[in-house]
Amino acid sequence: MRTKSIKKNTINVVTLGCSKNVYDSEVLMGQLRANEKEVVHEEEGNIVVINTCGFIANAKEESVNTILEFVDKKQSGAVDKVFVTGCLSERYKPDLENEIPDVDEYFGTSDLPNLLKALGADYKHELIGERLTTTPKNYAYLKIAEGCDRPCSFCAIPLMRGKHKSKPIEELVAETEKLAAKGVKELILIAQDLTYYGLDLYKKRNLAKLLEQLSKVDGIEWIRLHYAFPTGFPMDVLEVMREEPKICNYIDIPLQHISDPILKSMRRGTTKAKTTRLLQDFRQMVPEMAIRTTLIVGYPGETEEDFQILKEWVKEMRFERLGCFTYSHEENTHAYNLEDNVPEEVKQNRANEIMEVQSAISWELNQEKIGKIFQCIIDRKEGNYFVGRTEYDSPDVDNEVLVDARNYYVKIGDFVELEITEASDFDLYGKPFNS
Repeated sequence: MRTKSIKKNTINVVTLGCSKNVYDSEVLMGQLRANEKEVVHEEEGNIVVINTCGFIANAKEESVNTILEFVDKKQSGAVDKVFVTGCLSERYKPDLENEIPDVDEYFGTSDLPNLLKALGADYKHELIGERLTTTPKNYAYLKIAEGCDRPCSFCAIPLMRGKHKSKPIEELVAETEKLAAKGVKELILIAQDLTYYGLDLYKKRNLAKLLEQLSKVDGIEWIRLHYAFPTGFPMDVLEVMREEPKICNYIDIPLQHISDPILKSMRRGTTKAKTTRLLQDFRQMVPEMAIRTTLIVGYPGETEEDFQILKEWVKEMRFERLGCFTYSHEENTHAYNLEDNVPEEVKQNRANEIMEVQSAISWELNQEKIGKIFQCIIDRKEGNYFVGRTEYDSPDVDNEVLVDARNYYVKIGDFVELEITEASDFDLYGKPFNS
């Protein structure tokens, strides 16, 4: 028998997918709180909002499974209402409405006012920069643009997020000032494509100017760049990185592949020679820079020769950070017209081979850090360890510095000088300097 939930009206926001979704959930929660709604993040609530991801097969599967899980809870009376928003809902709304009709309502990526209305709240335009952050108090994401104008053959993001739309510099500075007032010390800039920033508003790539303005905000000590696109990279960004101590010597630049035939089919607008030259310029202008990239293996038509070119290039470039994904055949993308002709087992084996190469590189680079001292920010305590990061490491995806809490005390949220005492392939161990 269905039992009606007797909990008070609490809205539980569940976030799936990338940091852009984290940001969107935080904005939604800020609006709800301003409407005096009781709101929690991934806790108990009788009204559930699921912010979904629709990027690749694994992410879509996780999103669908999460929706089904909460629909079951609704049917059993554990929750009263289930709403779905985000990329999966934007991309597949008619299909989802047919296949999972017990969801109360589906919303797309730009439907925030309508979602708020369904939750009994008003969209407050004056709340620029107001959000309920869900990350540790010392860092926060800053989304500087929405959407993407790039024509990459494998990517469905323009279908879900629309065309590139930059936020004005003054709006981003105001948002940063509010974050700093809450104690945020590290700002992680995110967008589908950071390097396109400003072209729509200012008729020029304006990321360097934005960085200069954000660096002036008191309280912000680190500014980190995520998701830069290699084609048309604005080199003045490197000048700001070199001159401004607040800009971390770090960049996340997804390169996807390096074999020329694959790059051409992917519609990346670059070549192996151009990409290699760009990275050499990075190293020359900012020698201390940590470069993170992501690669795709198993793209349609990827031959063993293409893969070996990629593998040898990874060995040659010695990236500080690298992630590797297997190709996902996505409807309504340009590459969907190609035959997905690399077997799943081959895709997975190739990804494993790349990560084995990277693991060895990372181990060697980490051994060089032993005995050196790094300024680190302490994110959290986990078991017997305080967990921190250097400026060369982003949360959740990169190396961490572990400090034995049984022997040393460091304050969560603070910057601490740590001496590296041990290193594995993806983790460092350290102690407070002069301890």
